[in-house]
Amino acid sequence: MYPEYLVEPMRKELTAVGFEELKTPEEVDSAINSDGTVFVVVNSVCGCAAANARPAAKAAIQNEKKPAKIVTVFAGMEKDAVDKARNYMLPYPPSSPSMALFKDGKLVHMIERHHIEGRPAQMIADNLIAAFNEYC
Repeated sequence: MYPEYLVEPMRKELTAVGFEELKTPEEVDSAINSDGTVFVVVNSVCGCAAANARPAAKAAIQNEKKPAKIVTVFAGMEKDAVDKARNYMLPYPPSSPSMALFKDGKLVHMIERHHIEGRPAQMIADNLIAAFNEYC
């Protein structure tokens, strides 16, 4: 676990633009199993989360079509909530950061860490926007 003072600014990057932070397995279950579309960001302290993932997620939600719910869990912090979210993302292996789009409780789009590392935030956002346009 990381010290809270370290991750707080990273949490706020997403919560300040409307992401709901999920801190318990029950909150994850409730969000993902809701009707409609849910965008889940597995946030992280790593550099590719700062340079690529969070900026991409923030850009993508500016799209006209976007998920009904936008939520986040933080890897290295609320372990049980992160584990529950990752369980919904199977068969994809755990990775941080990562992003998933669910529709009516089913995984319909996944972006793993290896799709995030070394790619510009706008390229990742464009990928998300294409998924939002298709499923939302």
